[in-house]
Amino acid sequence: MSPINIILKRELAAYFATPVAYIFIIIFLMLSGVFTFYLGRFFEQGQANLASFFNFIPWLYLVLVPAVAMRLWSEERRSGTIELLMTLPITTSQIVIGKFLAAWLFVGLALVLTFPLWLTVNYLGEPDNGVILAGYIGAWLMAGGFLSIGSCLSAATKNQIIAFILTLVVCFLMVVSGFPIVQDVFSNWAPLWLVDGFATLSFLAHFEAISRGVIDLRDLIYFLVLIAAWLYATVLVVDMKKAD
Repeated sequence: MSPINIILKRELAAYFATPVAYIFIIIFLMLSGVFTFYLGRFFEQGQANLASFFNFIPWLYLVLVPAVAMRLWSEERRSGTIELLMTLPITTSQIVIGKFLAAWLFVGLALVLTFPLWLTVNYLGEPDNGVILAGYIGAWLMAGGFLSIGSCLSAATKNQIIAFILTLVVCFLMVVSGFPIVQDVFSNWAPLWLVDGFATLSFLAHFEAISRGVIDLRDLIYFLVLIAAWLYATVLVVDMKKAD
């Protein structure tokens, strides 16, 4: 068994060793239903699709995913178990990847458990299931982006609350960077190339393209590069913090 798989299984087991994982999943599923059917005015729209679910999921992630990410490294450093991890015959990169994949699979499980929403829209009408599947793929990729950011910021502090707040703030900026009102603020003093560059960093711009059923290679590359960059930053931070 590879070192990454060992870390992955260790982390997944740790999630479900306490009630926290089950509470997270229950809250995620409850809020998904509320946002889709009530706040998203699903029945008033008269259309059988999950557009309302995918419209709200970035904001749902904004609160819940940092709560998962905050413990990735902060808890290890607070409890002192990070020293034990670092003495194992395994590289920092392998530990980072293993921890990240466990968190990504955990959030992916919560996402998969929303399948009753998919069944419901198929029962009520004839939705474009290809578009819905693309939306789920985009949502999972976006969760990976959130978690990679949270992993890096969690590695930077022993305090889980600080890690949560930092992740929430950075992810919020990554979500709203493509909003017209934000671009207008920047356009008042920044050059156009900088405004456009900032807008391309937006999670929403790339996620919305995928959730419409258009899986563009550029959007996939965006998420994969984003994840890889933040995980690389996590490795650097963990190595720098070894002595702390």
